[in-house]
Amino acid sequence: MKRLPDTELEVMKALWATGPDTPRSTLEDRLAPFGWAANTINTYLSRLAEKGFVSVRREGKSNLYTPLVGCDEYQAFDSRAVLDRLYGSPRNFVAALARDGMRREELQELQVLLDQLSGGQTK
Repeated sequence: MKRLPDTELEVMKALWATGPDTPRSTLEDRLAPFGWAANTINTYLSRLAEKGFVSVRREGKSNLYTPLVGCDEYQAFDSRAVLDRLYGSPRNFVAALARDGMRREELQELQVLLDQLSGGQTK
């Protein structure tokens, strides 16, 4: 899997929100706030299909688009890529967050998550 440019990621977000067999007109409506031309959206969809993120199925005169990579799957991949590239380890990431100041509630939520992941119990 490769990390997506922000523009292609926005197209994927629209697809994740609409689900399988999304008509192009629906995508264009969801992506309207970006002000992209129809050809631009088509270019992004073609790139995503080439990368294996999207399947395209012809139905009549229109194409239907289906995400082949799930949102959770991409988020897990992208999170790890950012973590490795910028911080090297989860510890360094959390330390950077803590230096900037974390609220007590955020620290407690993080502790609960860590306890769940390690099989421990929360306090």
